[in-house]
Amino acid sequence: MNYDVRDGGPSLLSRAWPSGIRNIARRFGILHIVHISNGRLFFRIILISSATALLVWAPLFLSSAKSPQQPASGAAVIVQQSGSPITTPPYPTIPAPAPQRTGLNIVVIDPAHGGTDPGARGAQGIRESDLVLDLTVQVRRALEAQGFQVLQTRSGNENPSFDDRSTLANAQRGAVFVTLHIASTGLPGTARVYTMPESAATVPTGGVLSWDHAQAPYVTLSRKFGDAVQGQLAQRFKGSPNNAQSAAIRQLRTTGAPAIAVEICSVSVQDRGDLDRMMPGVADAIARGLATFRPSYVLPGEPGSQP
Repeated sequence: MNYDVRDGGPSLLSRAWPSGIRNIARRFGILHIVHISNGRLFFRIILISSATALLVWAPLFLSSAKSPQQPASGAAVIVQQSGSPITTPPYPTIPAPAPQRTGLNIVVIDPAHGGTDPGARGAQGIRESDLVLDLTVQVRRALEAQGFQVLQTRSGNENPSFDDRSTLANAQRGAVFVTLHIASTGLPGTARVYTMPESAATVPTGGVLSWDHAQAPYVTLSRKFGDAVQGQLAQRFKGSPNNAQSAAIRQLRTTGAPAIAVEICSVSVQDRGDLDRMMPGVADAIARGLATFRPSYVLPGEPGSQP
């Protein structure tokens, strides 16, 4: 039998059709088929009732929208108490940073004396407080070329207290302290480095470290630092010792960081030019000595520290 579109075709919901086909028709909203030839179905044109299709297909789309999606690879999945998973966007896993030792980054330079305290005086009106400011300029330039950050306890003719000078160094993390001096006597053309004596490492019992014993935990580190600088000075200035000397210097005692005093000899020279010509070599020795010491710098009390 043949039907064309004008006849409307046989109803698929008719009981004449097998129940399986009727169920499919209901499921998909198909009401009529328009062409049947010799008992064979040809799905050339399918007529769909819009209202029925909407009622049938809408729940399918809604249920599909409600169904949980498979989370993307790497996404975090959180399951609520109801059991419904909530997915968050995939984020890369970032490992926690490993503990790092404090590195040496800052150098506090202390031009000694200043203000009403000119320090040692020599011929032709040479004053220690003026010379060490000039030396500081050279040292700063050499240190910054090595990548260090430089702070100064004074930049002009002022006279900070000893505690103020120590406070600047003690407020830093990852710092060393270098105080600069010109000796009143000594072999001209030589330079010496001083550190606190080993006896300063003895800390009175009682728990809290007092201000006057701030250098105690750093005495050994200061000695390493001082020897590194003194070795450089000995190469440049004949007659200079090979190792740092010990002396109870006030600026060093209250400094909670590796600390040294560098002293040039001496203001007793007749020509200040002799001292000026030493300054670039002293500055370079300090910068190179500090670069040599840098790998040894570990603050006391940190894991793996061996001051």
